[in-house]
Amino acid sequence: MKLFDRTTDHGLLLLRVGIGGMFMAHGWPKLAGGAKGWAKIGGAMASLGIDVWPTMWGFLAACSEFFGGLLIALGLLFRPGAAMLLATMVVASAMHLRAGDGFTKSSHPIEAAILFAALLLIGPGRFALQRGK
Repeated sequence: MKLFDRTTDHGLLLLRVGIGGMFMAHGWPKLAGGAKGWAKIGGAMASLGIDVWPTMWGFLAACSEFFGGLLIALGLLFRPGAAMLLATMVVASAMHLRAGDGFTKSSHPIEAAILFAALLLIGPGRFALQRGK
């Protein structure tokens, strides 16, 4: 048990940097896509019954993926970053499920939502820029 106690923070660092970097890579093209792309992404909110301001929602989703990924990777404002990404993945999951996309297309955002919910509870670990609860 002592070995795993010593490696938990290293595992969280690897997870944070890996997942954070991946979400930054997913978010950058969306962020750089401009208003037309943001409106398309923001259309996912209709799956929750919200069909106003799709451009704003899309911009927020793109920011969530890129900047949320950055915050996760750095361990800075970690829980707000995880919460932003959790919310974005819940909307993406709802969109895919309502569209009837099936398990293959729905599984990625569902898995990511589970991951961000767990990280929200666990915290960033010892090797984070912002330490503490």
